[in-house]
Amino acid sequence: MPQAILYVDDDVALGRLAQRSLGRLGFDVQHVTDGTACLSALTEGHFDAVVLDHYLRAETGLDILRALNARDITIPTIYVTGSSEATIAVDALKSGASDYVVKTVGEEFWSLMENALRQAIATAELKRAKEKAEQEIRLGKERAEVLLAEVNHRVANSLALVAALIRLQVSNSKDETVREALTETQARITAIAGMHRSLYTSDDVRHVEMDKYLETLVREVQRSVNMDSQGPIITLRAAPVSLTSDRAVSVGMIVTELLTNAIKYAYPAGGEGEVRVILEQRDPATALLAVEDDGIGLVEGDLPKGTGLGSRIIRSMAATLGSSVTYVPSPAGTRAELNLELVPSA
Repeated sequence: MPQAILYVDDDVALGRLAQRSLGRLGFDVQHVTDGTACLSALTEGHFDAVVLDHYLRAETGLDILRALNARDITIPTIYVTGSSEATIAVDALKSGASDYVVKTVGEEFWSLMENALRQAIATAELKRAKEKAEQEIRLGKERAEVLLAEVNHRVANSLALVAALIRLQVSNSKDETVREALTETQARITAIAGMHRSLYTSDDVRHVEMDKYLETLVREVQRSVNMDSQGPIITLRAAPVSLTSDRAVSVGMIVTELLTNAIKYAYPAGGEGEVRVILEQRDPATALLAVEDDGIGLVEGDLPKGTGLGSRIIRSMAATLGSSVTYVPSPAGTRAELNLELVPSA
């Protein structure tokens, strides 16, 4: 199918010559003599490119270029100027022309015009293809994010159901050891569910806002581990930092284990006190996580309480973060710290 060209020149004879010369080269040329006719033709029909002569009776090609820009008409445009009008050609290119051809009386003019037209049209087609591909990528990304949010929603709901079933089992169990094991399992499941809940309620499905996540996590851990509403209370002071979902769940598991230990062992049975969770940003690339209490503290040489599973989970999760949990000497109570990289090295 011939490529349609709109040729704008007030010289009728030159317009007919353009139709013959470019027609032999495989173009379908429509000739108009002014800007009004040019805009009308572009509105009513389809053209692959426009050729604009500079000097017209009542205007210049630059005036027509400005009119095209004002109407958001984007079409490959070849500007025709005289041999001594380099500054005019530069102005045309700045105004949106794709290329320019110096007007001559020989056959080489039409050869140059053909090359300029074909290159401009090919460039425009590549640009349209690129924009279409980018639009498809954006739409695909949006669809993927919607699907991922739905997956996180479903996973969070399923894990919440599992945690609720375990809570029922805890309330029906008579064996204190079994109750404790199930309660800790429930807290761990809750930590993972909370991460997924944070993802599906966030605009960014790849990152977790840690202050909001930890706020929910602290509340859930206190409710699941301290079911009789006795014992220490938990306070949270968290900076608004974000982590990727895999790093966030590791932090959540560590906090869950440290909180569980503090609630169970920091204060005498039934005793009141406070457990503090702190997340503070040290600099743009690092943060410090701390869980501390004012309880009985760690005694050197004491064997780990419970099965030791929590300690293994803490070490494993910290290793995935490229860090480790350290216990800081304190006059009273226990303080566990974890250094976090906010921008992990590649």
